[in-house]
This record gives sequence, structure tokens and C-alpha cells, in this order.
Amino acid sequence: MQELIIISGMSGSGKTIALRTLEDLDFYCVDNLPIDMLPQLVNHITSNKQDYNRVSVGIDIRNSELALKELPKIIRKIDSSKMNVKVLFLHCNDKTLLKRYSETRRAHPLSSDKRNYSLSQAIAYEKNLLEPLATVADLLIDTSNTSAPQLRDKIWRQASNNASGKLSLLLQSFAFKRGVPYDADFVFDARCLPNPFWEKSLREFCGRDKPIKNFLESKEIVNDFYTDIFQLVVKWIPKFEEHDRSYLTIAIGCTGGKHRSVFITEKLFNQLKKTRTNILVQHRELD
Repeated sequence: MQELIIISGMSGSGKTIALRTLEDLDFYCVDNLPIDMLPQLVNHITSNKQDYNRVSVGIDIRNSELALKELPKIIRKIDSSKMNVKVLFLHCNDKTLLKRYSETRRAHPLSSDKRNYSLSQAIAYEKNLLEPLATVADLLIDTSNTSAPQLRDKIWRQASNNASGKLSLLLQSFAFKRGVPYDADFVFDARCLPNPFWEKSLREFCGRDKPIKNFLESKEIVNDFYTDIFQLVVKWIPKFEEHDRSYLTIAIGCTGGKHRSVFITEKLFNQLKKTRTNILVQHRELD
């Protein structure tokens, strides 16, 4: 079956990087497609299957407000028996977007039109316009604390693994002090566990290192915490698959994102990969 990935999201969130990454994966890519032309594009590529097996379309705020509101309806009308359609939405917090625009000195698409918005007003208005599309997205990626190589790697892995049509599972460790990942479906808080940071001899290591593993595995509360998460995940992942879910992100956080969350995430990954193929692991504060 042919595959169509529609990429959208906030201006400055990394849509160009996403589109170029898919192009490297042999997707036929179209940037800034007028929404009104999406049905014609779908008709064309479904009529020429041999030339357009995997297609990606970038759609952004430069479309009209009316077209943006109609986009979810247009997507739902695409014949799912002919084409597998997924929506990838890139999100980014206001603080990071303001910093990126300040560093690049680029103008926001909405700050230079007849509305004459300030940058912060343009970001807020764009978020409001794109909200309907974000709510129907199959995959939300928060790029607030993600570098360009990390974003490229995440999209590369998601697109490659999801080609099989199975649910793609992402396990991610993070630091609460840097914010909870916006795109997480499940969030577990490991800050209640003993913290190796307070052991001077362990501070320099991370959750993938043997000294940290030995320390945490010796604590009964850590083993209980892991067992509860594992049992919950194993029980509920199949339920998401039954409802044709394509992506699922499980985030485990601790204070610094270096010891406890990494240890639990790695342990969960090593156990789940024995029975699952479409599974990825990412340590946000280490990668």
C-alpha cells in the first residue's frame, strides 16, 4: 500500500529538517502544498503507484485560515484502502521558538503580513490555527529540547520502523528540570527512587554504566517500580495496537535525566525488544 506522510507544525519547529530526512528515505516530497490541491495530489499518486510508493507533503501556516480548518476533513476523506495516511506534527514551546527566531533573525510568516503581529503574538495565533490539525496527528514530536541531529534521527527511525505497519514504540528518558516531553503518551516519575547522584563515587556515571546498575538493582523499591511499569506497558500496548495506533511514546523522568530514568528506560527496552521489533530508545539528556 502507498504511504503518505503529511508534515505540519509550528514555524521554526523543524519541518524542513523532517521533510529533508524523509527525502533521504526515498520519499517523494512536496513542500508547502496548498491544501486545496491535496485531493488532486492524492488522485495523481494513487493513479501512478509505480512512481509514488512513499510520499511526504509539507503543509504550513502560509495556507488560508479556512483551508487549515478544513484540512482534517480532507485527510479523513482520503481512501484508506488505497493509501496509508499519517500526520506528523512538530510542536515547540514558545520560549524556544522565540530564541530560535532571535538567533536566526528570520521573520515569522504571520509577523510580516497585514496583521502586523509581534513575534510572540504571531506564535500564539499560529498555535491556535494549527490546534485542529495537532489533535488529529498520528505522531507528535516536541522539538523544544531536541537538536537537529536528534530530530533527524528520531524521524529516520520512526519512518523506517513504521514501514512494516506495526506500532512503533519509543522509550525516552528525560529530566523533569528541562520539562516533560510534549509528545509523551505515558509519563513515569522516577524521582521517588534512591538517587545515585548523592553518592560521590557514582555521580560521574550514567544509568547505562555498571556501577549505577549495581547500585539501583540492589534497591527493592527500584525493582518494584520497574516491575509495575513493565506489567502496565505489556498489558496496554496491545490495546493501542487493536485501535490501529501507529506510534506510542513512553517517557520516564528523573531530576537530571542521567541516572534513574536512564536505568529504568534501558531495562525496559532490553526486556521489550525480546518480543518487539519496532522499538526505539532515546535518552534526551545524554544523546
